[in-house]
Amino acid sequence: MRNRNLWYWLFLAPTLVALGVVIIVPLIFGTYYSFTDWNGIKITEFVGLENYQKLLEDKEFMNSLWFTVKFSVVSIFLINFFGLSLALLVTQKLKTNNILRTIFFMPNLIGGLILGFIWQFIFMKVFASIGDLTGIAAFKGWLSTDTTGFWALVILMSWQMAGYIMIIYISYLESVPQELLEAAEIDGASSFQRFKNVTFPLVAPAFTVSLFLTLSNTFKLYDQNLSLTGGGPYNSTQMVAMEIFKTAFSENNYAYGQAKAIIFFLIVAAISLTQVYINKKREVEM
Repeated sequence: MRNRNLWYWLFLAPTLVALGVVIIVPLIFGTYYSFTDWNGIKITEFVGLENYQKLLEDKEFMNSLWFTVKFSVVSIFLINFFGLSLALLVTQKLKTNNILRTIFFMPNLIGGLILGFIWQFIFMKVFASIGDLTGIAAFKGWLSTDTTGFWALVILMSWQMAGYIMIIYISYLESVPQELLEAAEIDGASSFQRFKNVTFPLVAPAFTVSLFLTLSNTFKLYDQNLSLTGGGPYNSTQMVAMEIFKTAFSENNYAYGQAKAIIFFLIVAAISLTQVYINKKREVEM
């Protein structure tokens, strides 16, 4: 038994060391630096809560946080809706199931920066050409306003992540006992009733996992935001991750940027844990 535990910890050690070096140690140091005037090289003074007090009056940070919240809410709904819809489609008895699964999952394999530039070309060139041909002004200047820039980011994120979330839903949909669905059909339940009362409760754990992944990914979005809109026009589509990066590395205000990062981390952690708790509780009730 002792040797078994020893081997267990030996195999687990590399992961624990990596977790400590990459996550825990930087978090501890970052928290400490947020209470100082650290300029990236040295600390001259311990300033206490000064950085956090300044953060509450920072309109640019608050605007980027509000934009991120709106973007996350809309993206989470659309990604899970399309992910579940695609999963329901490719779990039907179709000859093209494997091809469709591959096609739907492929956008997730492309890097965020590349995706941003691809969709930037689509919104700026392809949409503009369609607008010129059809005379519809709505197709022109899609990245020139905060409203269309917002929806451009939502479309990009939904297109990229829907296939990934689809895979999670597929794994649970394929484990639903067919006997239950057949019994419900014999009892006269419609397709919607079978999905609502049989399928959905059984795939609720997939919803919990998918909601957690989409929430964390949409809140932390940076590379797509950088390559698609660059935060423009006039920082109106700037998300929190980009605003923090700019504070720390463009303005060389490392301590203040670290304070923003700590607050952002606490917000994302609180929302994620609350979401997991509520969904787990709902799973039990189902």
